Amino acid sequence: MRASRLFGLLEQLRMHRQPVSAAQLAETLGVSVRTLYRDIATLQSMGAPIRGEGGVGYQIERGYFLPPLHFDADELDAITLGMQLISARGDGDLKQAAARVAAKVDAIAPDGQHGRVRQGDMIAYSRASDAQRHLAALRRAVRGRRRLEIVYLDLKEKKSTRRVRPLGLTAFDNVWLMTAWCEERDDFRNFRIDRLVTVAETGDRFAPEAGREFKDYLKTLR
Repeated sequence: MRASRLFGLLEQLRMHRQPVSAAQLAETLGVSVRTLYRDIATLQSMGAPIRGEGGVGYQIERGYFLPPLHFDADELDAITLGMQLISARGDGDLKQAAARVAAKVDAIAPDGQHGRVRQGDMIAYSRASDAQRHLAALRRAVRGRRRLEIVYLDLKEKKSTRRVRPLGLTAFDNVWLMTAWCEERDDFRNFRIDRLVTVAETGDRFAPEAGREFKDYLKTLR
């Protein structure tokens, strides 16, 4: 029981990029703060690179390896639907990645659950769209911070050429959106991927800039 709780604590720490308080961790895991402090000390004594202290918060160093954890029925359902949706809505590379993830999860699933992710009883379906035509290139551009020149056809059928910094991608029920910093408008803009006529890399990259990042755009929505 305690071993399972310790693994759960490690998983919670890995999920947070910023320090998380002992009180929050204790509430999530359903234990007392005193027990949480003891578990943190135990993990640290075992070599887990956990930084922080009571009253400040804890975090674990990035890249710390965790062994595969047991997946319960709800977690397997979530993974199954997630991989199905990616396969239905993503580009070719994402579909292949989803298949690899599904195979890895099936390989470590508990007895009686092997093969459930790939051959289970849940299917997510989505019609193919023009978004998939540009999605792989846009994902690479967002990851590599590569400036793009796009030709865009708006909902009034007006065509324009823009130089943009691609910042993030959002999948809605019926459409993908690319959020970018538009250098012509000097502001954030959202572009429906299925309305993109052409997408071309300019050959240069853009550096992080305060106030012009995806997280900054998300703050404007609150």
